[in-house]
Formats: sequence, structure tokens, C-alpha cells
Amino acid sequence: MYQITADASLRLTRSRMVLRMLALAIILTTSTGFDYERSPINATVSANADPAFELPQAAEQAAGDLSQKPRAAGSSRDGNVNPLLIAAVQPDPAPREFKPAPEQLHNWETGEGKSYLIPAIEIPTFLILLNIHDRFAYRDERSEDGQRVYSSNLSTTWEHLKRQNWKHDRDPFNVNQFGHPYQGATMYGLARSTGLSFWESAVYSNVGSFLWEMAGETGHPSVNDMATTGTSGSLLGEALFRMSALVLRDTGGDPDIWHKLGAAVLSPTTALNRFAFDDRFKTVFPDNSPATFWRFRFGATLSGSSEQVATADFNIAYGLPGKRGYTYNRPLDYFDFQITGLSSSSNPLSSVLLRGMLYGKPYQMGDNHRGIWGLYGSYDYISPGAFRVSNTALSLGTTGQYWVAPGVALQGSLLGGAGFGAAGVSPSVEGERDYHYGLTPQGIMALRLLFGDRAVIELVGRGYYVSGTGSDDSDGSERLTRAVANLNVRVTGRHGIGLQFVRSTRDAHYGQLPSRQTRDNTLSLVYTYIGDTRFGAVEWRNVGDR
Repeated sequence: MYQITADASLRLTRSRMVLRMLALAIILTTSTGFDYERSPINATVSANADPAFELPQAAEQAAGDLSQKPRAAGSSRDGNVNPLLIAAVQPDPAPREFKPAPEQLHNWETGEGKSYLIPAIEIPTFLILLNIHDRFAYRDERSEDGQRVYSSNLSTTWEHLKRQNWKHDRDPFNVNQFGHPYQGATMYGLARSTGLSFWESAVYSNVGSFLWEMAGETGHPSVNDMATTGTSGSLLGEALFRMSALVLRDTGGDPDIWHKLGAAVLSPTTALNRFAFDDRFKTVFPDNSPATFWRFRFGATLSGSSEQVATADFNIAYGLPGKRGYTYNRPLDYFDFQITGLSSSSNPLSSVLLRGMLYGKPYQMGDNHRGIWGLYGSYDYISPGAFRVSNTALSLGTTGQYWVAPGVALQGSLLGGAGFGAAGVSPSVEGERDYHYGLTPQGIMALRLLFGDRAVIELVGRGYYVSGTGSDDSDGSERLTRAVANLNVRVTGRHGIGLQFVRSTRDAHYGQLPSRQTRDNTLSLVYTYIGDTRFGAVEWRNVGDR
């Protein structure tokens, strides 16, 4: 056998590659019809001719032989159908433009296009990111057993799932009673903005809360966190979601950048899914054009301790009774929301007050009264400074409007129910929390007397009894009241001035310890910007009956 040198081997390899490429070129040319050498029209094709050349010649023969007896397209002279001739005679089909399948847009009325999967991915992702943030931001915080609070892992998660050792935690009041509800509102919004209903989104929020208690922290799962995060968060999340939709609908068409930014501030999760999924979730929630009233105020507050601070608050009443054609078929088709802040580093959030009808019906009494009644859900956070109270409750109640005289209307709400609340400051030792949990009956009465487009007088009273039932301190109880008197006068256009007086009281009883009584009074002078020059009065009467 001959030894082949490296150069000879390389030349042989190159020769084989050239031959293969040449053969491939011939095969492609003949098999695809890219042979442009044409035969005379009257030329005949031998039966022994290469079939590779039969296709173009047969096509020209069939196209040019018009004087002969017609026969079926694609058939040979003996009448047999040749599929190759059919392909050659018939014109090439026009190339089809590729069109991707249209994206399924969400429809709020039918539910088509909503997603259970997206929030099921987004909520655990949010919780993981929150845990990562807390690991670095609060790395020195430790649980009762000495572990870092947020250094959770599979072992601690399995331990929580297995033991289910639930307790009341010792987190600060504002963390438990506002921070956790806002966390719940975030998880609620992730589900709501993908087309899910109120109740479906509330399930996602509560499941997310459970996941956090099992896997988000190393300490014992918290009973109070489950109550406030999922339940309070769902009420707060729905109110923010509805207000966000109002802002987006304000332009009457495609919202501009400023309305989109405003809506994103109110409900960041709604803005996130509108942006992340392009047009799928961009249909604005159909609110059915509720009767609304909103106002913004800022000014100065003087407390009983002579402390002077700046104050600002926002209040909106959504779905006021009396508007023709408006229905109350969905949770929070009516709600009242208010938030107040102070320029105090120790107490920047003074109050968050929310009540909304979960299920109810409208009613009327004569020609001058319209109202709604049913089951209400409420979330209250009140921190006047000297003490704090918060409650998440279910109540039976009613909201209505009565035309007292021409141009004068009385609006009001009356609610009574119970929930799970917290109040402080309670007697404590170092390292213990300074507030008390328990079953909390409550009552709310709110009245607004509207004098046309000129002025409004408001009176609001709230009462809470934080019992020892359902608490880790069964011997303690607290009674708290809050009364508000407010006068607002419109000066010009939507601009006005207001004067407000607030009195808060607390009576605390803990076993054999002396009772504690605390009083807090504040007086505020504010500038008011109103959203409606009629202060929210709803008109349903005919012109002749007013």
C-alpha cells in the first residue's frame, strides 16, 4: 500500500469537496427547475429522455400548443394525469405574508384574556425580591431565638410548615398595621391588574401572606400579620386600583404621560402589568362612571401639647348613592378613602381610613332620599401621636343622601360591626411591643351637610373597643374614640379654606394595673382644593321637583 503524503491528502480532500459541490449544484439546478436553457416550442421529448428535463419542456409544450384539442390541465397526450404537469402549468401561488397570532386582549366584561398564571409567578417573585432587600437592609435584626430575621432558607421554611407555631409578633405598630397591609395591597394589585375579580385577587393576597410567613422570615409565623396583610391589603388594594382607573379614564381617551404617571403612583402594580404585557392589560377597568367627590388639603396643625406641624390630606368618596343608572354589583362600587400625613419624623402618617361596601343594594325613601345598605369592609389606621389604634372589620351599615331643602343636602354613613384590631400605648417592659391586639367591635357615624356650592360642614365619630379576646394578653382592653368637626368654605372656583378640630380619647385597662386615660386635641387651618364645586351632592330629581 502506498503512503499518501500530507500534501497529496490535502489535494485529494479538496478535489472531493469540489466534486461534491459540483454534483450538488447540478442536482439543485435540475430538481428545482432553475435550468433556463429552453427547447424549441415544437420540439418533442423522447420517452427515454431524462425526467429531470421533462418538467420545463412539458410546461412550454402545454402552454404553446393552443391549436390542438383542449384537454384537462396537467394531462398528457394519452389522457393520463401527470402531477408534474399540473405543478408546471398552474401559476405559482402568491407568497403568503407571515402574520403572528393576534394577542388575546383582556375583556373586563367577559373575563376573556385574564390570567391566573401571571400573578402566580409575580407574587413569589415579589416576595423573593423583598426578602433579598430585607436581608441587606435589616441584616442585624434578630428573631427570638437569635437568628437573623430575614436569613430564611429551605430548612426554616420546612420547620414552619411542619410545626405551624403561630404567635403575635413584636414588630412596630406602623410596620404591622400599615406596612403589612400595603404589602398585601401590592400582591392584590398584581392579581387584580391581570383581570381577576376582587375575591380571586384577595385569595392571591392571602396566599402570598401565608408564603411570606412560612418562607420570608425565620421567626414564628404571625397571626396578626395574616389578618392585616391579606385582608386589609385587599381592601386597600381595591381602593387604590379603582382610583388608578379613575385617573386613566379622566382624559376620555388614550391617557397622556401625566395621567399614566399619576395612575402608577396610586397603583404601581397596575402600571407594571400594563407596561410589561403591552396591550393585553391596557383596557381600563370599566367603573360605570360613579358619582365621586374628592378634595386635597394642606395647612398647619396645632396640637394640645402646643406642637405645630404641617399637615396634608386627601379624601375621595367613590360611588355616592343617587346617580341614575349606577349599580352596586361588585365589591367597593362604593367606598370612602382618606389619608393624612404630618411633617413629623416620629409620626409622619397620621391616619388611613377606608370603608367600602362589599355586598349590598340601593334603596329610596320618597323623592328626596337615595341610599345603599349592606355589608361593609373597613380598614382604619389612626395615630394622633399620644396613642394609636387600627382595625380591620366587617360591618352592617348604610350610606345615603337626603335633600333637606333646595340646594341643601345631607349625606351620611352609619356602620356597626367587629374586626381584629390593635391599640396602644399599653404597659410594657423593655423589648415588648407597646400595643395590644384583640377582637374589636366598632361603630362609625359620618355626616356631611352641603350648602349648595358654597360650604360644607362635616361631623365624624368613631369608636373602638379592643378586647382581650383573640389576644396574647387576655386581661387587657382599650376603649378609644375619635371625633372630627370640619368646616370648608369655597372661595373661588375649586379653591377654598377649611378649619378642622379633632378630639381623640383612650381608656386602657390591664389587669390590676391602674387605668390609663389619654386625650389628644388638634386644631388645623387648611387650604382646600376640591374636585367638585357642589361638594359631591348627587342630583337625581327632575328640574321641576327641585
